[in-house]
Amino acid sequence: MQGGVTLPPPLTRPPEPTAIEKVGRYFDCDAVPTGAVAVGDSVYASFGDGQIRVFRPNLPVQEVPAHRGAILCVARHTSGVLTGGDDGRVLHLDADKGMTELARHGGSWVDCVATHPKGAWAASVGKTAHLTDVGGRVYALDHPSTVGGMAFDRKGGRLAVAHYGGVTLWTRGRRDWKASSLKWAGSHGAVTWSPDNRFLVTTMQENALHGWRLRDKADMRMSGYPAKVKSMDWVGKLPHLASSGAQEAICWPFDGANGPMGKRPLTLCHDGDALATAVCGLPGHDAVLTGFENGVVLYSELDMGFDPCVIKRRSGAAITHLVVTPDTGWMLAAAEDGLVLWAPLGRTDR
Repeated sequence: MQGGVTLPPPLTRPPEPTAIEKVGRYFDCDAVPTGAVAVGDSVYASFGDGQIRVFRPNLPVQEVPAHRGAILCVARHTSGVLTGGDDGRVLHLDADKGMTELARHGGSWVDCVATHPKGAWAASVGKTAHLTDVGGRVYALDHPSTVGGMAFDRKGGRLAVAHYGGVTLWTRGRRDWKASSLKWAGSHGAVTWSPDNRFLVTTMQENALHGWRLRDKADMRMSGYPAKVKSMDWVGKLPHLASSGAQEAICWPFDGANGPMGKRPLTLCHDGDALATAVCGLPGHDAVLTGFENGVVLYSELDMGFDPCVIKRRSGAAITHLVVTPDTGWMLAAAEDGLVLWAPLGRTDR
């Protein structure tokens, strides 16, 4: 109190930019990010305003109008990306060669897309996955409920489709694709194959992951998360499956014949009570990046004794997507308010 006037509290000085922030750039995209994938030394990010924004080292961001409405899904495809939107279209975008419409499904939403490096791709509309093989043949694969996620195995001969009640596993035959079932009660979303194709894991509507050992369909329950798992990625040579949904990155070991069964996960990158909302493995390294609901991004090696490095300061908006280019090591960190950090990971100063 001075002279009868109550003074406001002193302003708190924001923390200094990290070494990564100093060499990178922030972009306010003014739209909700819906996906991001690395293609060579570029990152293609999709947004709720229907645009793809292409981030390249030391070049201006390229903004490409794509869908009439929100982009709902994106996946790497040949030299560009495949996208699906709520306008019912499936598009292929190559930043150098332009845009091609591959399919149109009227007013229905294209919820999920999956691709394989040899050229096969699939797009889901409601309960049906529309699969196009490398020869251009199209198959309509029906499921008992709405498709929650899809992924090809590493060889491209199998397509896993998640939905309510488990996963339908489609295997390529001479003339058709044959279905088999992996059952587990509940609603299944994103799906991923282990790098050696021996395990399959899905996110669930509940606060859990669920997996199967494919040789005998043995179930793997990965539960105990305080929140829904919205992000997962394979990390390191063993490998580990890193996941969000807790106050740190939960990294399940998948070495050996039984994967994570009977083993405890590594817990890395803790930032107080903030929930981890995005994870990303660092290509070629046994290390993980973790984004949090407060906007922080931390780096850690796959070692619970490692002291994490701060890559990005707190900003208040949750990190929804983290991507690192495999050859050049540029990082994209996108927050739910549309703010994107694009920076080289040449330094991890604390």
